[in-house]
Amino acid sequence: MSEIIKQIRNQLLQLSEDAVRDSGSRFFKEEVKIYGVRTALVTKTAKEYWKIIKSSSKDEVFFLCELLWKSGYMEESGIACTWAYELRKQYTEDDFAIFEQWVNNYVSNWAACDTLCNHTVAAFIEAFPGYIDKLKEWARSENRWVKRASAVTLIIPARKGMFRSQIFEIADILLMDNDDLVQKGYGWMLKAASEFDSDDVFEYVLRNKKVMPRTALRYAIEKMPSEIRKAAMSKG
Repeated sequence: MSEIIKQIRNQLLQLSEDAVRDSGSRFFKEEVKIYGVRTALVTKTAKEYWKIIKSSSKDEVFFLCELLWKSGYMEESGIACTWAYELRKQYTEDDFAIFEQWVNNYVSNWAACDTLCNHTVAAFIEAFPGYIDKLKEWARSENRWVKRASAVTLIIPARKGMFRSQIFEIADILLMDNDDLVQKGYGWMLKAASEFDSDDVFEYVLRNKKVMPRTALRYAIEKMPSEIRKAAMSKG
């Protein structure tokens, strides 16, 4: 099975472009490992090789995902996330430990965090809602990416109106975090919740705007009508 990984890496090297690598690096404050492959081509590669491995067992696929994550390359983590999400109908409760390990050990930038959590971890939480309490534990982590993960996992469920009370609980835990990427993460979560029903999100912002970082506040109200945004941003 590891031969597949070698083939993928060779293909990514062939598809890499210096200009894409240089421009991609500018999106991150931290150092990232990038081949320099356009996103559409990474997605195409993931789907191409998924056709080859989709008959494999879930354990075998997760093993390959682990190999991809360990490389540290952005494109490889993207392929791992695509494959893991393809297995969503096969998730069991035991899989949470695997996803949590990936978040703790391999996620080292906002893109990897969001790609994994928006889809794979979110699909797991929707299937096994009892694990929402684990996200509250993540929100109390010392790891900035784990904290961001606690919020961005709920982006898609929030748009469906799911986990309303827990979303505000997680926002409370992260409320005054001084990391801008954590602020953006929970602000994005609140914005997604506002797309389903903005009233309680607006009330939450008004109640907390004196202590809520402006970065998080701006994200949270971005989809609201202009007059509501003005009220939320006012210093009164």
